[in-house]
Amino acid sequence: MDKPSENRIKNLHPLVRKEVTQIVKECDEALTGRAKVRITQGLRSFKEQDALYAQGRTKAGKKVTNAKAGQSIHNYGLAVDICLIIDGKIASWDTAKDWDNDGVADWYECVKIFARHGWEWGGNWKTFKDLSHFERRFIWKGERKINATWRNLQNLPKDKDGYVIFTQ
Repeated sequence: MDKPSENRIKNLHPLVRKEVTQIVKECDEALTGRAKVRITQGLRSFKEQDALYAQGRTKAGKKVTNAKAGQSIHNYGLAVDICLIIDGKIASWDTAKDWDNDGVADWYECVKIFARHGWEWGGNWKTFKDLSHFERRFIWKGERKINATWRNLQNLPKDKDGYVIFTQ
């Protein structure tokens, strides 16, 4: 795993750090060719979210999100965006390329691995598809499943570092 990915994982919610590390490891092992996974976004501040939301609205550029500050799972450290790094230097968001020539597009190999771990892919969304986005939509606390929607997350208490506390 590369340093940028490691650094971004360190800022994710503590409950998903090991899992995301494992997912990236599994993706890199599955991608036996020239591609490796890079986490391009993880935890995002409310200020960063508002700046992204402004794109294509009050600032120049194409709309990249429909989520205002507090409405993105990134704001809670439970989402990541990825790209593939080809030959250690070129970033690719090509969802069709099969860099390892195994008959399956490398991107979809990663989609399947994230799904196996219970992560939702933004490429499955009906509107405003976000092909690079993956999010943890529920958290298990013991036997209890907590839905990690922004509406639920915004009202939960936070720890000293600002991470949501999932209580029983």
